[in-house]
Amino acid sequence: MSTKHFAVIGHPIGHTMSPFIHAELFRLNHIDADYTVADISPDSLDSDIPRLLRELDGFNVTIPYKSAVIQFLAGVEGVAEEYGSVNTVRCSDRSGRTTDPIGFVRALGAAGIELKGKVAVLGAGGVCRVFAGEAARAGCEVTFGVLESDIPAAEGIIADISKHHPDFKADIVKIGGLSGEFDLLVNATPVGMYPKVNNMPVQKELLRGCKAVFDAVYNPENTALITAARECGCKAQGGMPMLVWQAAAAQEIWLGVNFEQSDVERVITAATAYMNEHFNGNK
Repeated sequence: MSTKHFAVIGHPIGHTMSPFIHAELFRLNHIDADYTVADISPDSLDSDIPRLLRELDGFNVTIPYKSAVIQFLAGVEGVAEEYGSVNTVRCSDRSGRTTDPIGFVRALGAAGIELKGKVAVLGAGGVCRVFAGEAARAGCEVTFGVLESDIPAAEGIIADISKHHPDFKADIVKIGGLSGEFDLLVNATPVGMYPKVNNMPVQKELLRGCKAVFDAVYNPENTALITAARECGCKAQGGMPMLVWQAAAAQEIWLGVNFEQSDVERVITAATAYMNEHFNGNK
């Protein structure tokens, strides 16, 4: 069987965990495959995407091309159409899907966190649409905690989600004014990411009213938010499990393989160790 070829595309792409994570996942199913990184400039997108569709078996898509790639595909499947976002392309049929929602939901489940009730989502960037959309799908009520400058973006997210979930209940508050009790608080901002590891997007006092916290930041493994949440008695989960689970879901699409939770957890452990060694100054 010939070697299969995969990649991640984006611009700019600096340090990325994707090659390591996918190599570990390929190994679990004895797949002969390689995974490379392609930094594609916007002015070469029109020529590079058709070429990659011919040359590769599949590829992942990251910022800023999750929407732009759709024009080159034969179609999108699943919730990718709802979110207007594709992060996984299967080249054999030129189809696009997004595995970010799967990664999010599986990461919560593995941590014993239920997606229910009242959810606070911090931020209004692209990944917020996924977090809030999955909360809407689960029947949750969402409060967006945002900077004043991001209020229009949050309003846009609510409007888009409401098209697919007419009963969606959501409101917007300035992040500094966020208060009350929540079943889940989700940090979809980069606050707390290495190297500014002591920063938190909200005050610790707010966490005392939260049952669970999910931080999309994966570097460091235990952000200041995660540490504070656990000190307040919350269930808490960092971003690495979502990163690995969405990669596993991509391989399920490309290769038709399946992964046991215990196997994925070993990859999460290995990926965290690799990150600590190479990407956050712990050398």
